Amino acid sequence: MTRLANKISLVIGGVGGIGGAISQRFASEGAQIYATSRKGAESTSEPAEMGSILAIQADASNNADLQRVFERIRSEQGRIDVLVVNAGLSDYAPLQDISEDHFDRTFGLNVRSLVFATQGAIDIMQPGGTIVLIGSIAGDIGTKGYGVYGATKAAVRSFTRTWANELAPRGIRVNVVSPGPTDTAMMAAASQEIRDALSNMIPLGRMGRPEEVAAAALFLASDESSFTTGAEIAVDGGMAQV
Repeated sequence: MTRLANKISLVIGGVGGIGGAISQRFASEGAQIYATSRKGAESTSEPAEMGSILAIQADASNNADLQRVFERIRSEQGRIDVLVVNAGLSDYAPLQDISEDHFDRTFGLNVRSLVFATQGAIDIMQPGGTIVLIGSIAGDIGTKGYGVYGATKAAVRSFTRTWANELAPRGIRVNVVSPGPTDTAMMAAASQEIRDALSNMIPLGRMGRPEEVAAAALFLASDESSFTTGAEIAVDGGMAQV
């Protein structure tokens, strides 16, 4: 299918993990993808199906890097049709161990980058554009040791509501996908004990897969969700829902 045929999409944090799965799925639906990553040299890949992915080294928490990405897209394409903001980090720190560095790094990437990436994108986004923010069910539940992370994801949900209101007159929709525990490379580094404990907390009895999060993001990015804005889709196996 080509639900994103001829669409120009920017995926912040779009190389590897959930972001990589979103980039690949969008490309398979016909989109031209610009995918940023803090690590690695710039590279271009051509998936087997319709679209293509251009990976660009950029630190999403650095405004100069973001502006460089937007200027390139403006020069090469003239517009952005779909923005996905996925960049984020999650480090363990109970209240007594929260440092200024931990707080600033987490909010800098999870919230600051979200604000200024969205601000930059709407400058070159036309009516009909869509913004998909990647949140987390951590914004709704109190996970011990992840208070700062949870607060950043609650901020993502709040911004979604506000921006949906602000951008509706311009014909731009804003929604959020909130995954639960997802089987990415980051999660693979956790002990089997932790993985089993998480799976036991999920009604469906397993962690999610990145491609399942990507499917929800695709729905919100496509015209299939044309009457949906300000909404949250939880992809969590029911963990925070029942």
